[in-house]
Amino acid sequence: METLHAERLWTPGGWRIDAGFTHDAGRIVECTGAQPSEGAAWVVPGIANLHSHAFQRAMAGLAERQTHPQDSFWTWRETMYRFAARFDPDTLQAVAAQLYAEMLEAGYTTVCEFHYLHHSPDGRPYTDASAMSHALIAAARETGIRLTLLPVMYMTGGFDGRPLTDRQKRFGHGVDAYLRLFDMLRGEENDTLRVGVALHSLRAVPPDAMRAVLAQLPAETPVHIHIAEQLPEVVDCQALRNARPVEWLLGNAKVDRNWTLVHATHLDAAEIRGIANSGATVAICPTTEANLGDGLFPLRAFLEAGGSWGIGSDSHVSVSPVEELRWLEYGQRLVTHHRNVSVGTATTSAGESMLHDTMASADPSTGQAIGCFYEGACADWLVLDRDAPQFIGATTDDAIDRWLFAGNAPHIREVHVAGKQTVHEGRHRDREAIFTRFKAAMHTLLA
Repeated sequence: METLHAERLWTPGGWRIDAGFTHDAGRIVECTGAQPSEGAAWVVPGIANLHSHAFQRAMAGLAERQTHPQDSFWTWRETMYRFAARFDPDTLQAVAAQLYAEMLEAGYTTVCEFHYLHHSPDGRPYTDASAMSHALIAAARETGIRLTLLPVMYMTGGFDGRPLTDRQKRFGHGVDAYLRLFDMLRGEENDTLRVGVALHSLRAVPPDAMRAVLAQLPAETPVHIHIAEQLPEVVDCQALRNARPVEWLLGNAKVDRNWTLVHATHLDAAEIRGIANSGATVAICPTTEANLGDGLFPLRAFLEAGGSWGIGSDSHVSVSPVEELRWLEYGQRLVTHHRNVSVGTATTSAGESMLHDTMASADPSTGQAIGCFYEGACADWLVLDRDAPQFIGATTDDAIDRWLFAGNAPHIREVHVAGKQTVHEGRHRDREAIFTRFKAAMHTLLA
């Protein structure tokens, strides 16, 4: 049993001075006071990354040449398919380990892995049907990140029910095979591994299959889905299901706080209210949504409706919660011509408001007791580098804003997950060994 003493400890109500907690076996067992300025400086809860496709870290920067005058998400997807076909379990584990080490160094302590590379490139299952999932579990274990693994249900190539293309076949499952995979993986859950469900999208999961999968899930299972990311997706859904995507989902599934709607970029007023009233979380991925040209999430209207949201790094063109949060706010400033758009009701600080909201959504979206320091919660925390230039003279009123808005470096000194230190002086404990394997995997993937 160990006690953490913090000069400043971040809570939903802001900074507490000289506070701490006692932890044992990866959990907080008691929240305590602390000896004045004794040890760990400025401590905040670990940040949850609500949306990740780990393999895409290897292709970051490789889709930035124009292939068509109207380049979009749909042309980018062609590049992604070609790159995805090169992965096997070994290369996936090497790339995921590099990514997860980078996440930890940046301040992400939990990742929701939206995983759809299930089979071999020709679509045939591996002898171990969960081989690719186990590569991700192994990468999380070796790096020390907390993982919510979301195996993806993927059946059709569009709202019209067209079959999967050859390049999509490695993603596909029938309902029974998918549920077998889910049950197999769920049997491996432990204190740092949670298994949920990902419905790839409405266009990839027919209504009957969606209902069949949802009917078999244990209570409190996290359910994630891509939705309303692109305008053509909205148009197709309206044409073939006579409703907008979020409108259709809310009318055909029991969406509640266990659900995370990824992107949800293109919403009308009724859909904004509907998501907020359901209790579901929206996973906003600003750097990926900008990279793909998706559009801007209607944040201000969603906040006014009482909606819950968090962030994800998705395609990993950036692996930085600081950048995701800054650009979430900056995108809103550009479109509204106002500043401090993300401010909520508890504080006038944009940074504190965003940190509060991302922490509040962490538990329901990941299915893990994270995002806040309380008895029984996971012992996951970050120690900010208070000696960084932007923190000179920082007070409890401005420290979070300085962290998020005064540059683009994470300025994380230490990271602890389940009470174990994974990052020291800003570097992951196994950075060199992980990078060596990643480098070899990249040479293989790019050969």
